[in-house]
Amino acid sequence: MGKSKSLLLGILAGGVVSAAAVLLSAPQSGKETRQHIKSYTDDLKHSLENVKKNGKELSQQIAHATKEGAALIKDLSIDVKQSIESWKSTIEPHQRNIQLYLTQIEERLKELEEQTQSAE
Repeated sequence: MGKSKSLLLGILAGGVVSAAAVLLSAPQSGKETRQHIKSYTDDLKHSLENVKKNGKELSQQIAHATKEGAALIKDLSIDVKQSIESWKSTIEPHQRNIQLYLTQIEERLKELEEQTQSAE
């Protein structure tokens, strides 16, 4: 823990010294530097306000899209259920006919088997 504390203290001291050196050796006067810093902070504030505004708009758009998506999925599921029911009702009579034909074919096959066995 002692090494990390001294490392952190060294980094902090180096940062302070380098900041002071930059300010003292800057080609601008103190007034110009303050104006530059003020301008930079104003720009940063405006940028943060824009990010906040855009974030709120994005949040609203996501909420709206989610609601629309939920409504579309609900409508789609209703349509799919109706389509399946319609398909079932359309197929059911054909299914009965196919079962009837299969039963008739089985009966004919039994008759043919009986005829071939009695002929032997």
